[in-house]
Amino acid sequence: MLKILSSFLLALILVVLSGCSRTEQERAGSTLSEDPSHPRQILRIGLIPEQNIFNQMERYDSLAHYLSRKIGVDIQFKILLRYGNIIENFVSEGLDGAFFGSFAYALAHEKIGVQVAVRPEYPDGRSTYYGMIIVRKDSGIRTIGDMRDKRFAFVDKATTAGYLLPYVYFRRHAVDYRTYLRESYFAGTHENVIMDVLNRKADIGAAKNTVFSQLAAKNKRIAQELQMLERSPDVPENALAFRKDLDPEIVSDIGTALLNMHEDLEGVQQLKAFGARRFIVTTNDDYRPVYRYAQQAGIRLSTYDYLNDR
Repeated sequence: MLKILSSFLLALILVVLSGCSRTEQERAGSTLSEDPSHPRQILRIGLIPEQNIFNQMERYDSLAHYLSRKIGVDIQFKILLRYGNIIENFVSEGLDGAFFGSFAYALAHEKIGVQVAVRPEYPDGRSTYYGMIIVRKDSGIRTIGDMRDKRFAFVDKATTAGYLLPYVYFRRHAVDYRTYLRESYFAGTHENVIMDVLNRKADIGAAKNTVFSQLAAKNKRIAQELQMLERSPDVPENALAFRKDLDPEIVSDIGTALLNMHEDLEGVQQLKAFGARRFIVTTNDDYRPVYRYAQQAGIRLSTYDYLNDR
């Protein structure tokens, strides 16, 4: 009942946020579309639920308004309920693109042919992240043997850091986590996993290092009380990819606008608010570590079942 109520509340919040976003766009309509007889094209971009959805929407809304002014197309971001929804919603909700996590992109590329374009580069020059298996320092858990009969928090079956990493970890130790652990569950976001381990709701968790660092900068307990036991290879940061049949001119315009953001004053300000130094070109070749990692897990991407309830 609690899980059902939580899902309902999350869905309700997303509806409210969507309505707020539309209201803001309607207020800006006079500046974004000056000729009512020729309404501007709308481009719908999906977002994965990495962190607190309010903070996430605030981060992406400013980017949407910047791009809308630059390319003359109204950009609308939509936060989805879970990672795998991005793949399903390309068809059901007519999405034109999405910011994909690395494993979600590899899956979407194989299943529906999306094509990656750009990804952000952090102020320190990094454009990748890695997954972490984390525990409390006082938990006594240090090895695979210590994990027996413990409670594990995953993020989602369509994530590198939040599922593929621990899946490979257990596979390497010839362990079926479904019977080895006392309990496992999907927390939905990296932030939820980290906080669940911190607050003893879970004994062990898997999440991405960038979210861990962002939360640790605000909450000293995270670095003081949690530690990493295992990490994944470095993989591309969440990247923007488009449906394969989207107008190439629009794809080019968006890519150019993002790649040139760091060269104009407004763009630099928007990048700072977004938490990036610049955007960089991204290709399928950048995902080779993800494909190798999936191969180690014995996963065939084209037929992989990414739904959490199965």
